[in-house]
Amino acid sequence: MSVKNASKRKSFNVKFSNKKPKRFSRLEDDEISSDSEEEKEENENLNEDSESDLEETAQEKKIRLTKQYLEELKELQSQEDNEAADAVGDKLQEDILEKAGRLQKQVADKCIVPKVSDMEVLRGHKLSVTCIAVSSDGKFLFSTSKDCSIIKWDAVEFKKIKKVSGGHRSDPKITHTAHILCLAISTDGEFLVSGSMDKMIHVWKAETMEHLHHFQGHRGAVSGVAFRLNSHQLFSSSFDRCVKVWDLDAMGYVETLFGHQDLVQACDSLSRERCATAGGRDGSIRIWKIAEESQLVYHGHNGSIDCLKLINEEYFISGADDGSICLWSVMKKKPTTCVKNAHPDSSSKSPWITAVTALINSDLVATGSSNGAVKIWKCGPKFLTIEHLFDIPVVGFVNSLQFSPTGNKLFIGVGQEHRLGRWWCLKEARNSIIIVSLFEEKA
Repeated sequence: MSVKNASKRKSFNVKFSNKKPKRFSRLEDDEISSDSEEEKEENENLNEDSESDLEETAQEKKIRLTKQYLEELKELQSQEDNEAADAVGDKLQEDILEKAGRLQKQVADKCIVPKVSDMEVLRGHKLSVTCIAVSSDGKFLFSTSKDCSIIKWDAVEFKKIKKVSGGHRSDPKITHTAHILCLAISTDGEFLVSGSMDKMIHVWKAETMEHLHHFQGHRGAVSGVAFRLNSHQLFSSSFDRCVKVWDLDAMGYVETLFGHQDLVQACDSLSRERCATAGGRDGSIRIWKIAEESQLVYHGHNGSIDCLKLINEEYFISGADDGSICLWSVMKKKPTTCVKNAHPDSSSKSPWITAVTALINSDLVATGSSNGAVKIWKCGPKFLTIEHLFDIPVVGFVNSLQFSPTGNKLFIGVGQEHRLGRWWCLKEARNSIIIVSLFEEKA
């Protein structure tokens, strides 16, 4: 009984042991197989989703960057358009002010005190340099002298190009026979005009210095000549107390303007059909309105008004032998400001103001005398004030001053004697033209 039960127990155990492992193994294998397939499918799905997500992100990134780039381009274009619009607006504003004659560019503060290396000296005249003129492109310089000669210079290379001689033995119809006092060049650089103590006005071809024509009509020394800008209309002033108008296209006389009560010392003109003149000891400055056939008269100096220069159509500067310089407005009969003893020296008397000039449509002016310096000035807003900036040492009589068209250079005509007489002689001076750089050269 026990044996039987034992065998049964044994067979049961064997049977159980044989089945259970198989069942467990089958179950385990099924579970593992099932899990692996599911994980594999899930991993494949995840990989597909990941690849899809990555591909979509890259596309979105490209689209986003493209949009960003386009936005930056639009913003940059907008900035450029705004800058261009501002530049156009500024230019239009300048044009409006220039046409109205009230433009005042702020350039004086940019000037630097020149060094010796910033100066060039040109020598070629035997006697005192009396007048200089600069071409509108700034490439050529013309100078005249008491030796009756005219010299054309290269203003870039600082060398002589051609000299036209004169003198008392020359033919008065083709050259000057007395001290040349004034010089002017047309805006287009076609004509050069000179006037002298022999009462003659000569017209030259500026390019070749060929003599073209001469004008007779003044009964005294021709003290000043000036072209109207962008035209061939010429104004001349004389010791005969009158101003004449000439047409160089027709090479003919137009009319004579009367009004001054003393020797007319200088004249100037800009774009309008007007001429400004300094009346010497009659103490007046006159602006002649040619079309209106009228004149404006100004008083303010206590001495002989020997030089003047238009800054723009509404303002001008003048100098007198009482040592004063004055700023004027066309709308006022008295100066807007005046500087007494503008060129002081050790003597008790104020040195004469022998030359003035201005950079057209700006706040920059320069004045000369015989005290050993050319002074650079800055005009205040609306030309109500004038401020001294610095001096340029110059030995001798400063008989003429001219800025280059851009204002970066100042041309100074120097002589041992005053251009109008021989009251004094500064023997230490050299008859020459000094070219001074006022702005730093851009690299």
